Amino acid sequence: MADKPELAVVPNKAEVVVIGAGPSGAIASALLHRAGVDVVVLERDRFPRFSIGESLLPQCMEYIEEAGFLPALRAAGFQYKNGAAFAWGERKTYFNFEEKFSPGPGTTFQVERARFDQLLAEQAELQGVPIAYQHSVTSYTETADGVRLGYSDSDSNSGSIECRFVLDASGFGRVLPRLLGLESPSDFPVRQAAFTHIDDGIRDVSFDRNKILITVHPEERDIWYWLIPFANGKSSLGVVASAEKLAQRGASSPLELLQTMVREAPSLAETLSAAQWNCPANQLTGYSCNVKHLASNRYALLGNAGEFLDPVFSSGVTIAMRSASMAVRVLLRQLAGESVDWQAQYERPLRQGVATFRVFVDAWYDGLFQDIIFYPDQAENLREMISSILAGYAWDSDNPFVAQPKRRMNTLAQYCSSVT
Repeated sequence: MADKPELAVVPNKAEVVVIGAGPSGAIASALLHRAGVDVVVLERDRFPRFSIGESLLPQCMEYIEEAGFLPALRAAGFQYKNGAAFAWGERKTYFNFEEKFSPGPGTTFQVERARFDQLLAEQAELQGVPIAYQHSVTSYTETADGVRLGYSDSDSNSGSIECRFVLDASGFGRVLPRLLGLESPSDFPVRQAAFTHIDDGIRDVSFDRNKILITVHPEERDIWYWLIPFANGKSSLGVVASAEKLAQRGASSPLELLQTMVREAPSLAETLSAAQWNCPANQLTGYSCNVKHLASNRYALLGNAGEFLDPVFSSGVTIAMRSASMAVRVLLRQLAGESVDWQAQYERPLRQGVATFRVFVDAWYDGLFQDIIFYPDQAENLREMISSILAGYAWDSDNPFVAQPKRRMNTLAQYCSSVT
């Protein structure tokens, strides 16, 4: 394997420029390089850098393997993950992702994103992908043959690079949507997340560190918490609610807000009774986003650069990786001289899976999906179909909850609520 390329100077030209070296950017650039494409990555930050979205879904493993990153990921010592647990007051349930309807991996990892993202980027570099860190894209101009991107580096030096195509993997930076006026309002209510890392101090031997724990507020069902155990005794902890409801707590800082909210969930507070709150907390408001379209014959938006729903089912990284794999397949055909239809071959198929996740997110906040998962007498075949969605297989059209997600969800929720 080649040494990591040192990209001291950004070239004047490349076939493809990828904006961002996060998971979707690392996978897309590696896939392109493996196909013989001259690709350059421009990354605004210096890695490692903090990010949320730490509980991967098993569907991710297919794309990580496709890019050649799987051996390094398995050797990294991240926390094994095989499912999701849910708690609401005294009610508890869980889904084992190996017991699912769809084919494919049933296990994955829970990761500290700073180290995980750096690992993927380094693996792309080791394959030969050049990454220019601390380079921010500042302009986009279409040319006769492609695109010219302007950029500036950490020393405020400016430059430009011409390419045939741009993949925007900038995540919440949303570089091209901002430069090209592609942003459109999300129809999701404005929600806020407060989050931190803790030394969790969990001593309960029955606590399953192999699963993300999602806790529903005992009285306000549209408020929920995530607890994502890591392999080193730490956990990611967060709470999500409307900004108005969190403001009602009158907290003076994100950390105080998070501690206040944990006290309101007795089962979670008991689990974390020995936790050490020794990291700063952050908050994010109004994170849901959308765009007018995802691609043209000059660019494609990957992952959060195009659309982000909600963190409740950890779908963000899966959508990002899926979008990278799908976009590269279409792009390779275009670079080979074939006529492609980005809307038909990329945007609509990608949005089909996103729409499935959207139904589940809507049903979560409406309480319908909570009625389903906490229903005590669940049919095994329905559990397996739901488990597949929670494991990330939202594009498996053989699954009735993918083929007709809203109708299936509503019908099942009505049955569960009527019986209980």
